[in-house]
Amino acid sequence: MRVGIVGAGSIAYGTAALVEQQGHKVTLWSPSGERTRALATGEALVAQGAIVGSFHPAVATSGKDLAANTEVLVIALPAYGHKAVLDAIAPHITPEQIVIFSSHASFGALYLSRLLATRGVVIPIVAWGTTAVTGRQLSPTSVNVNTVRKQVDLATVPVSQSERGLAVCKDLFGDRFLDRGDLMAIALSNLNPQNHMGIALGNMTRMERGETWSQGQNVTPKVGRLLERLDQERIAIATKLGLDVRNIFQHFHLSFHVPISSISQMNQEMHAAGNGGSGPSTADTRYVTEDVPFGLVMTAKIGRLAGCPAELHESGIRIFSAMYDRDFTAENDLLNTLDLDAMSLDELMTLCRNGYAVAA
Repeated sequence: MRVGIVGAGSIAYGTAALVEQQGHKVTLWSPSGERTRALATGEALVAQGAIVGSFHPAVATSGKDLAANTEVLVIALPAYGHKAVLDAIAPHITPEQIVIFSSHASFGALYLSRLLATRGVVIPIVAWGTTAVTGRQLSPTSVNVNTVRKQVDLATVPVSQSERGLAVCKDLFGDRFLDRGDLMAIALSNLNPQNHMGIALGNMTRMERGETWSQGQNVTPKVGRLLERLDQERIAIATKLGLDVRNIFQHFHLSFHVPISSISQMNQEMHAAGNGGSGPSTADTRYVTEDVPFGLVMTAKIGRLAGCPAELHESGIRIFSAMYDRDFTAENDLLNTLDLDAMSLDELMTLCRNGYAVAA
C-alpha cells in the first residue's frame, strides 16, 4: 500500500521504517518542510536499534500532495500539531482512504469526523492508544528505534468500519493490534500523559539543567508509586464507564518486554537491559507541552463527566501550569473546538461509536 505519514520526528521516522520493512511504500510530509529537506534530496533514512536498515521514503510538499498520492494517512506528530494538519488534509480525503492516529489524543478522531461529515465523507478513522514504535531521532536522516511494541490497542470511528480498520493496520504493521471496541476506550488507553507527568515532576531539575539521564533508572520507587496511583485514577474512570483498558503493568510488559513487577522495578529492568531510554534534556518537552494540555486535561474532563474525578491528574495540570506560568487547560485547541464541556456523557459516548453524522 501507499502510506502517507504526517510528521518528521522520531515516531514518524520509526513508523516509516516499520512500514517499509513490511513491504509498503511511504511518503512523509513535514508541514514546515525543514525536517525532511535532506530526505527530499534523495538521502536515505537510516534506522538502528529494534529496526535496522536504510529506507527511501518519498517526501510530499503539502497536505494536498500527500493525500492525492496515498491510500492510508498516518498522523504521527505531537498532538499540538494535530488540528492544523487535519485542517490541511481533510479537504482532500476521499471515501476510499483511511486515517490512522499514531497515537490518538484529545478526540482528534472526532474532530476529523466532523470535518469530513461537512463534505459528506465517511471513512474508517483508526485511533491507537499508543505508538507502534518508540525511539529518538538522531539526525535529519536517522532514527534509533528503541522498541517495536508487541501490542497496540485501537478503535475505529465509526465502529461499523472496525473490521476494515483493523485489517489495514495488521497489513501495514503486523499482527500486533487489539480492538478495544470504541473511541472512549482508546481515549483512556494512552498512558503517556500520566507516566510523563510523574517522570517530569520527579526529574524537573535534570530537565532544566540539560542533563543526560536515564529515564528508566530514575523511575525510582517513589516516582513509580506515583505512576501507579495515577493509573488507578484512569482505570477507575474506565471501570465506571464499563470499558476494558490495559493497566500500567500490562503496558510496560507489552511495550518493553519486561516481566510484571512494581513499576519502579520494571523500569530498572529496562535500564539494565539498555532499553530504559533517555529522559528529556530540556523543560521545553512534549512530556509537558503536549501531554499536559492534550492528555491530562482530557482525562480530567472525562473523569468529571463520568462523576469520577481524577484528583491527581487535576493537581498535575495546576502544578505544571504554575511551574510554566501557562494555562495548559486553555491550550487544547481540539477539545476547545469540539466544545466538550457542552456535551453530556451520553452524547460523547455516542459520538465515540458513530462519529459525526453526514448532513442530509
